[in-house]
Parts: sequence; C-alpha cells; structure tokens
Amino acid sequence: MSDPAWKRVTRSVPCQVCGKADWCLVSADGTAAICPRTESPKRAGDAGWLHRLAGDGGRVRPRRRVLRLDPPPGDLTALAERYRRAAAPDRLAGLAASLGVSVEALAALRVGWSADHLAWSFPMSDPVAGRVVGIHLRAPGGSKFAVKGGKEGLFLPAADPAPAAPLLVAEGPTDTAALLDLGFPNVVGRPSCTGGTKHLVALVRALRPAGVVIVSDADEPGRHGARNLTSVLVVHVPAVRMVEPPAGVKDVRAWARAGATRADVEQLVQAAPARRLTITTLRGDR
Repeated sequence: MSDPAWKRVTRSVPCQVCGKADWCLVSADGTAAICPRTESPKRAGDAGWLHRLAGDGGRVRPRRRVLRLDPPPGDLTALAERYRRAAAPDRLAGLAASLGVSVEALAALRVGWSADHLAWSFPMSDPVAGRVVGIHLRAPGGSKFAVKGGKEGLFLPAADPAPAAPLLVAEGPTDTAALLDLGFPNVVGRPSCTGGTKHLVALVRALRPAGVVIVSDADEPGRHGARNLTSVLVVHVPAVRMVEPPAGVKDVRAWARAGATRADVEQLVQAAPARRLTITTLRGDR
C-alpha cells in the first residue's frame, strides 16, 4: 500500500495481531492493523483483514504463538482446496481479466487465493495418485514463488480427458488456461520449461493419447526444454510435435490475447513434423 497512513511491520515492531514481522501493516497512530493471516469481520482488499487496536496507544502487545503456515506435503490437497474456496468470484474475475484468460479456465485449474502469502495459488498434481503435490503462488504484483514443503507436479484441469485427442503440453498454468479457452479438450501444464518430465511420462502412459503436442515459449530455453521432453515422450506415444507461437509473440497466452483461434493453433500443429520412435535392427555378418 502506498498510503502514508500505513507502514510495514518490522522485527522491532511486529504485527500486534499475529506477532509476525512481515506482510502486515500498522496505522501511523497505532490504532489499527491490517493482517493477512488473522481474519476479522472486515476485509481490507487484498492486503488482509482490518483489526482495531484503539486504546493501547500503539504499544506492542506480547507475541502470540502462531501455527506454521507451510503444511507438510500430505496436507497440500486440503490446503489447495481451502485456497480455492477463499477466492472471491469478483477477485477471480479481476485476475482472469489481468491475465487475458477466462474465469472458467482458472476455475478448471482450481486457482485460489492464499491469505497466508497474499498471492494467487495454482495447485500442481500427481497425475497417477490424483493428489496435490505442490502449489505455485503468484502475487498481484507478478512475483512468483511456492508453498514450502511441496514439489513439482502438473497443472491438471478438473475436466475428464479425451483419450482420442492429442495431449497439448503447455509451459506454466496461464498458458494452460489459454489453451483451455481455445477449446482444446486435453491440456496439461508443466511447472517450467524443463520440469514435470517424470509426471508427463506417467500421464501419457495412463491416458494413451493419440499424440502429444508440446507448446513451448518462443525463446531458446522453451525450445530446449521442448526438445528434451520430445526425446523422452517419443518412446511412450505414437507421435510428438513441437510448436511455438509465430514470430514476435512470446507465448501461447499472448498469442490468444492477440486474437489466435483454435484453428490457428491446429494449423500450426499440422504443419509441424511428427517425431516418431524408429527402431533399426542391425544384422551381424554371417
């Protein structure tokens, strides 16, 4: 917040509500605090909840004991669901508008709001076990981090897959959302341009799609990651294709925002060469 009437808490002057030394705000006169961790009847936008401290003259209260915010990995499925329920529809609509994707696509990816971190949550799942194994976080300002205690997974939409259709692999959750908006039935997001390989192998072995299309960002790290993933997946599916947005477009989300349609992407896919596993039998001299 830029309002001079509010200032950030510090180690020497921690939050009087939760006892923490970060994220929270205290009014200049010490009569109110905004805490993102402890709820009250009144919200203060994305910053947290408003707490009145009138009568203590701004003196620091003794610290309370608070539970650790980062849960053990086994609790991440429940935590992701809690975050999903905490995402107010109007705020989710605002996020969708800022990203250039639909609310429906974000809902399919079970996007939520973490008041613990003041950030949007994007759960990653194990495609075989069907549970959340990690949660990416995205602050309103654009910075990205993750819930501690998690690990890499895939951004999997809630909809049932269509095995007869090819599987499109996007880079990150927002590109995944963009492909969902374009109408592709089988879409999954990897956590980065190089991550999620083991889970993608497990997914294609279980789903057995007609083929895989890797939709990379239009940069060298994206292309390198796509090539490496192709060399792995070609052993498990009939054909793998690599595509990227046309020149001058960073990623598929930007392409969709610029007006790309499903037909545009399908045309790009059809023009891309299919990589297939070739087995050569060597005969020794007799």
